[in-house]
Amino acid sequence: MNVRFGYGSPADVRAAADVVRLAEQADRDGLDLFSLSDHPYLPNLLDAYATLAFLLGRTTRISALANVTNLPLRPAPMLARTASALTAISNGRFVLGLGAGGAPDRIATMGVTTKRPAEAVESFEQAMILVRRLSGGGPAVTDPYSGATALAPSPIEAAQIWTGSVGPKSLAATGRQADGWIPGHAADWLSEPYRTSRAIIDEAALAVGRKPADVATVYNFPGRITQQPLAKVRDDEGRWLGGSPAQWIEELTSAVLDHDAAGFILFPTGPDPIDVTLSRWSQEIVPAVRAAIG
Repeated sequence: MNVRFGYGSPADVRAAADVVRLAEQADRDGLDLFSLSDHPYLPNLLDAYATLAFLLGRTTRISALANVTNLPLRPAPMLARTASALTAISNGRFVLGLGAGGAPDRIATMGVTTKRPAEAVESFEQAMILVRRLSGGGPAVTDPYSGATALAPSPIEAAQIWTGSVGPKSLAATGRQADGWIPGHAADWLSEPYRTSRAIIDEAALAVGRKPADVATVYNFPGRITQQPLAKVRDDEGRWLGGSPAQWIEELTSAVLDHDAAGFILFPTGPDPIDVTLSRWSQEIVPAVRAAIG
C-alpha cells in the first residue's frame, strides 16, 4: 500500500536556512515528500520552484511538491519543461501540484491578464494534457495556445500530477486527467466538502474509462502533536485538532484502511518548534501508521 507521508515546509525568505535544515531532517528521517506553496506575488515567501530545485539537490530520497503550482503565472509549455528537468535531475523525486489559479487580484499584480473562471478551468485541463504530451518522447505536439506544431516532447517520463481542485468543473477535470487530488481548505475524509467533491472526481473518472482509484487523495492535514492525549481531537465542526501520537496513529490508520487515504502532508500547529513536531511526526507517528497498514 503506497501511502505517502510528508510535511508542509515554511517558506519565509528570512528563514531560508530553516527551510533547508528541515528538508534535510525529513530526508534523513524517511519522510516521503515536502511541499511548498506557490505564491510568487507575496514578497516575503521563497519562490516555490527555485526552492524545490535547491532542496532536491540537498536531499537524496524525499520528493518535492509545489502545493499547488499557480498555473496562470507558469504557462503550461514552460511548466512542462521545468517538470521534466526537476524529474530528471532528482531521479524521479518530483510531483507536479497544479491549480487553476486562485487569488486573481494578486495574480494580476504580476502583469498577467487573469481569465474568467470557465476559461481558467479549461486552461487547467489543457495544461495537464500538454504536460503529459510534452513528456516521454514521441512526435511534436501542437501548442493549444498558439496552434503551432513545433514543441518536441522531452524524453523524460511525465511526473505525477496532483491537483488542488475545489470547484465542480475543475474537480471533473481532475477525475479525467490527474493522478492525485489534495482537497481544498484542509478538508479531510470525514468532511462534507470531501464527500461531495470526491463524488464528482469519481464520476468524471468513470466517464472516460478510468477507475476512481486512479486519482489518489492526499490530505493537507494541520494539527498539534501533544505529549498527553486530548479529550477532544476534533472541534465542533468536525475539523481535526490533533492529539497524542497514539491518537494520531489511530486517526490516520483509520483514514487509510476505512477511507482509502493515500497520503498526509502535516502542517504543524501549536506552540512547539516545527523541528520538534516534525521529529515526532517522522519518528513516532509515521512508522507506526506504516506498520499498522501493513
